[in-house]
Amino acid sequence: MGTLYVVATPIGNLEDVTLRALRLLREVSLIAAEDTRHTRRLLERYDIRTRLTSYFEHNKLTKLQAVVGALEKGDVALVSDAGTPGLSDPGYELIQAALEAGHQVVPVPGPSAVLSALVVSGLPCDQFTYVGFLPRRPTDRRRLLAELAPEPRTIVCFEAPHRLVGALEDVEAVLGDRQIAVCQELTKLYEAVYRGTAGAALEHFERHAPRGEYTLVIGGARRDRVPASDDEVDVTLRRLLAEGASTRDAVARAAEELGVERRALYRRARALLQSEEPRGKI
Repeated sequence: MGTLYVVATPIGNLEDVTLRALRLLREVSLIAAEDTRHTRRLLERYDIRTRLTSYFEHNKLTKLQAVVGALEKGDVALVSDAGTPGLSDPGYELIQAALEAGHQVVPVPGPSAVLSALVVSGLPCDQFTYVGFLPRRPTDRRRLLAELAPEPRTIVCFEAPHRLVGALEDVEAVLGDRQIAVCQELTKLYEAVYRGTAGAALEHFERHAPRGEYTLVIGGARRDRVPASDDEVDVTLRRLLAEGASTRDAVARAAEELGVERRALYRRARALLQSEEPRGKI
């Protein structure tokens, strides 16, 4: 009975591979790779000639039995394009099938974009919530963020470059102007980490076109914050507007002060303006 090794591979810099991973990639009878062309670059770098087979999102079910069958003859290594297989990459179904067939499944720890981004973010690392890639559709993305709004733990997620600005707009609108770290191309040549508020990050990436792969680390909801009452919301908005703040600025500052989702504050601010304009109070 063969063993399935779940092998973490570099997320960028090929020097980050572990000695154990290299040894096992040489010793197994088969490597199931998300992209054989990508994995071959790693194998060529370290002169590893183990047989490869593709195992990716669109063939994982048809290839499942073939890979499990290979475990009857020898050990198999499962690798993704980068990082740890199974985290937003193919792997869960194969691991489950291998376990059901009675094979041992062994982790070979190593690089992880999730943990790498978290530990350099400057945000609390003692507890966190990982949600994978944010949904593609804006309505689904906002719905997920609204569900995460009361979450006190640090939030980690992935985002594609062409959706980054839209995602930051929704983070600011739904979660408020929280602290955020936008981690770009970790361990690669153009690695960069932008740290600041969600609003400042949005302005930065509106000016600088996003490129590469992004991991977002978002501060959790303040644990000591009690949900604001409707009266408290109205008083705060009236005060900020009376001080001369624009509706946008008043909403942003109220969201930060009260921990209230911006969309609801915009609606409330508009209602206040409409109800009090005739009396000249706002």
